Amino acid sequence: MASELPNQDKALVVFEDKKIRRVWYKDEWYYSVIDVVQALTDSSNPRNYWNMLKSRELEHEVDLYTICVQLKMPAPDGKMRETDCANTEAILRIVQSIPSRKAEPFKRWLAKVGYQRVQEIENPELAQKRMKEIYKAKGYSDDWIEKRVRGIAIRDELTQRC
Repeated sequence: MASELPNQDKALVVFEDKKIRRVWYKDEWYYSVIDVVQALTDSSNPRNYWNMLKSRELEHEVDLYTICVQLKMPAPDGKMRETDCANTEAILRIVQSIPSRKAEPFKRWLAKVGYQRVQEIENPELAQKRMKEIYKAKGYSDDWIEKRVRGIAIRDELTQRC
């Protein structure tokens, strides 16, 4: 059963005018797979597209269904219905399997983020630099960012001693 939403008004996200339902479950957001498929393919029958996608991937010994859970979400008729849902990691995996022009920007973004993560593993200073850039882009001052970085370092040092 889905747990209480952290903020009820955030149960719906919009991507390019397509509504994607989500529900808070096991301390993270789970998204309607059908809604994501609809948003990335413009399929007239996203449920059928999802079923065909699962079948095609299964031929390659990839079982997408195992990374999904059935959760109740409001259907177009207003009733709560069991819906294939996936957390962020699983949704990103499903996106990788969608052969659609609209899915390509996500695939490129995933490749870029993956590459950055590999770089950060090889050189951990890059992770800290990227963190500072993200805080700066969010509008935080240089002073606030430096205090935040020092706070993280102090907390890490204190928790390593325990």
